[in-house]
Amino acid sequence: MAASGAALCLTAVTLTGCGAVGGLTGDNEVTLRVVAADYGDNPQNSSAAYWKGLAEGFQKDHPGIKVEVDVYSWSEVDAKVAEMVKAGKAPDIAQIGAYADYAAAGKLYSTAELLSVKTEADFLAPLADAGKVKQTQYGMPFVSSTRLLFYNEKLLADAGVIGKDGKGWQPKSWADLEAAAKKLKGAGVTTPFALPLGREEAQAETMMWMLAGGGGYTDNEEGYSIDSADNVKSLEFLRDKMVGQGLTGPVEPGKLDRQAAFEAFTKGEVGMLNGHPTLMKQAEAKGVKYGMVPLPASDGSPQPAMGVADWVMAFKNGHREQSGKFLDYLYQPKNVTAFTDKYDLLPATTSGFQAKQATTNGSAAQLKPFLAALPSSRLYPVGKKSWAGVSEDIKQKIGTAVQPGGQPAKVLEEIATAARAADKG
Repeated sequence: MAASGAALCLTAVTLTGCGAVGGLTGDNEVTLRVVAADYGDNPQNSSAAYWKGLAEGFQKDHPGIKVEVDVYSWSEVDAKVAEMVKAGKAPDIAQIGAYADYAAAGKLYSTAELLSVKTEADFLAPLADAGKVKQTQYGMPFVSSTRLLFYNEKLLADAGVIGKDGKGWQPKSWADLEAAAKKLKGAGVTTPFALPLGREEAQAETMMWMLAGGGGYTDNEEGYSIDSADNVKSLEFLRDKMVGQGLTGPVEPGKLDRQAAFEAFTKGEVGMLNGHPTLMKQAEAKGVKYGMVPLPASDGSPQPAMGVADWVMAFKNGHREQSGKFLDYLYQPKNVTAFTDKYDLLPATTSGFQAKQATTNGSAAQLKPFLAALPSSRLYPVGKKSWAGVSEDIKQKIGTAVQPGGQPAKVLEEIATAARAADKG
C-alpha cells in the first residue's frame, strides 16, 4: 500500500504527542491505544483523517472509552508495532500487514473473544480463513485487493493485437500473451510485458504466475509446495518465452520494482503488466487509456486469482471488552465503505462487498472486475508465522530463476527447503 510521511498521532478530539501508553484515565474510563497504517500518498489524503472521524463517532456512542490513534507510514508501521510489543507496551489494536507471529506467541485475542456474532460472520470467507492460526481466527481482514492484467489500449491497437478502438481484448492462454508481446516488441514498445520481480513485491508477482500455472505456494493441506512441478514450469515459461525473447524490457525482472513498472506504464512505455486498483488512478492521471482482464491460465483452464489483505488484531492488554466494541464499530458497513471508497480498495466484509457490487458510478464501477475475482481468490499463507521469512527469501532469489541461464527448479527447491524447515521450527 502507499506509504507516506511520519507518524500522525491523534485522539478523537485533538492531536497528541506520540508514544502515550493507553490505560485507565479515570475511575471508570478506559483509553484504547490504536496503531494504524497510512494509505495516503500525501498529507491531504492521509488515513489520519479517517481514524480521527472514526474515533470521534465511536466516543459519542461510548462515553466511557477514549481512543488514541497513531498513524504511521507503511514503511515503518510494522516495525513500530514490533518495537512496542518488545518493550512491553503493545497497542490495544493494530492495523498492519501481518498477525501470525503475535498470534503464535499467544499475544492476541481471538475474534470470537472480541466481536459480535454478526460482525464475525460478515468477513468474506477466504479472508476469514486466511486470518486463522490452527483453525482459530486472530487476524481480522481490514481491506483487500486482487490483481488483474492491465494493458495499454493504444499500444496494443498500434501493434495490431486488437482493433483500433482498443477494446475487447481477452487473452485465453500464455501463448496469447507471448504473441501479443512479440507484436508489441516489433512495434517498438520499450517494455512489451513488465515483470517486476524486484524486492518491492516479488512475492506477489511470483504468486500470480504460479496460480495461473496451476500451482501456488501451498498445497491443499496448506503445506509449502513452492517447488512443485507446476511452479517450475511457470518460471521456465517466464525465463524462456518472456525474458529469454527480450519481451520484458531493458530492466532485469529481479531489479524491477512494482511502482517503477507502474510509472513506466503511465508513461506509455509498457504494453502489459499485472496490477492492482491503485494503478487505475495513476494511469488516469496521466491520460493513459487501459483495459483490464484476468491473467489467463497457462492452458486457458480456470484458475484462482491472487488476493491480498491487510490485517487488524487486538493485543491482550486487559481491554478485551472495550476493544471488541471498537472493532464492532470499525466494521460497520458505513465505516468500511468510507475507507474503501477513499482509497479505491476492496472491502473485507460481505456487507461491504454487496454495497460495492450495487454501485455503478465512478471508480466503484471500475472495481467490479477486482470484486468478481475476490470470493475465489487465494491469499498468501499469512497464517504461517514462517511466511515473513519465506517472503523475504522469495524477494532475494526469485529474480535469478527467470534470467537467461537461470535454474527455476534449483531456486524453488532452495526456497522450499528453507520454508519447510522454518515451518517445522
